[in-house]
Amino acid sequence: RQDREDHPMSRDDASVLFLTEAFYTAFRGRDLAAMGDLWAREAPVTCIHPGWEAIEGRETVLDSWRAILGGESSMEIRCFGAKVMLHGETALVVCYEALGGGLLAATNVFAREAGNWRLVHHQAGPCQTNPAELKERLGEQEDRLQ
Repeated sequence: RQDREDHPMSRDDASVLFLTEAFYTAFRGRDLAAMGDLWAREAPVTCIHPGWEAIEGRETVLDSWRAILGGESSMEIRCFGAKVMLHGETALVVCYEALGGGLLAATNVFAREAGNWRLVHHQAGPCQTNPAELKERLGEQEDRLQ
C-alpha cells in the first residue's frame, strides 16, 4: 500500500502509524502508563482536547489524560483513515476518531527525540461528516487502525 501518490510506505511512515495505533490502544484501554510512554520527554508538548483550552507542558498534558482516562470502563474510540506526512524530523498524522457515535477529525504530531519518534501534539475536534459515509469513502484505510 502507498500513503502518498507514487511513494511506497517508508520505515518512518510505518513507525509513526504503529505509534498512532499505540496511542489509540492506550486511550481505549485507559492505560496512562502506556500513554505517558508515547509523549516526548524533552521536546515541548501540547494538546487540545475537544472543547478544552490549549494545554502546554508534559506534566499538564499527562494530567489531562489522567482525568480523561481515570474511569473504570474502556473507551470506545476507533481511529481510521490515518495518513502520515513526513517533514524531516517531524511527522503529522491526520485521521478520524469515531467516539460515542460521533466523529472527530484529529491530528497527531510526532518529533524525533533521541532517535525515536515521540508524540508532541494531539488535537481533535468535531467533524460533521457522517462516520459511515466517511468510512465507505476511505475504503481500504478504514481497517488500518481498529
